[in-house]
Amino acid sequence: MKYQLIIFDWDGTLMDSLDKIVLCMQQATKQIDIAVPSEAAIKDIIGLSLLTATQQLFPDLPFIKQQQLVDAYRDRYHANQHIETPFYDGIADMLVNIQQRGYQIAVATGKGRVGLDRMIAKTNTAHLFSGTVCADEAHSKPDPLMIKMLLDKLAIPAEQALMIGDSIYDLEMAANAGIDSLGVSYGVHNSTQLMQAKPKAILDCLATELDSYI
Repeated sequence: MKYQLIIFDWDGTLMDSLDKIVLCMQQATKQIDIAVPSEAAIKDIIGLSLLTATQQLFPDLPFIKQQQLVDAYRDRYHANQHIETPFYDGIADMLVNIQQRGYQIAVATGKGRVGLDRMIAKTNTAHLFSGTVCADEAHSKPDPLMIKMLLDKLAIPAEQALMIGDSIYDLEMAANAGIDSLGVSYGVHNSTQLMQAKPKAILDCLATELDSYI
């Protein structure tokens, strides 16, 4: 085993939730009566912590309005619980398989703790993860703190950890933490963007291609 620890991003990497995030952000902007951003603009900030994302999306918006947007987004996400966000094909089986083979699995996500815990409970996967760090517990990606917290908690050296994500923020976070990374091509940023962070590879299907790199 080249790696002891495999760290996954959540939205857009493990879970097919990007369309729901876009919808909720567009609804939230309507709710507080500001300009509705495009799907592409919203996808570009997915992976950042929520307040950092809204600040990047609306840099000239007063801070009090930023906070209103964060609250409105959370309201809309909760109100849209009926919209399913399943794992991508093969992901659930892949997680079970790599854990059974002795790898430790962790999550470093831009989701908040309440949201991640809800999704982990809904997918019945709590037993698979050795550690999880959320955006409201650390600095926003691409700051390396999330990864460093996981490495410290699990006593894993950086050279034995691998980060996997769909955004440039995930891969830059890995580079800033001094660990290897893999990108996936089906999420928020395309392969050309992801290659700027120098991952080991870009995978088109995480569930079937991961074995070649671990």
